[in-house]
Amino acid sequence: MFAVIQTGGKQYRVNEGSVLRIEKLPADAGATVEFGDILVVGEGADVKIGKPLVAGAKVTATVQSHGKADKVRIVKFRRRKHYLRQGTHRQPYTEIKVTAISG
Repeated sequence: MFAVIQTGGKQYRVNEGSVLRIEKLPADAGATVEFGDILVVGEGADVKIGKPLVAGAKVTATVQSHGKADKVRIVKFRRRKHYLRQGTHRQPYTEIKVTAISG
């Protein structure tokens, strides 16, 4: 069974047992989280598509860890204007493992 969940402004296709990195959640490692914004849920030919969400569907997952993504360099530059700004950014994430899909 698979589902398409929406969290952190992004959409993810998940299966039971899948591990993915999403935008950081305010939950401790080992905690259980539920996602209620389910767009699509189903298996094989039996697929429910929400308008916009599937009513009564939910995905349960456990938080495995928190971390930061790889460093990204940011450069603002204007030639011949003596303008150069450099910076870096590391996006925080939460790694989750999907344990159950219902709906």
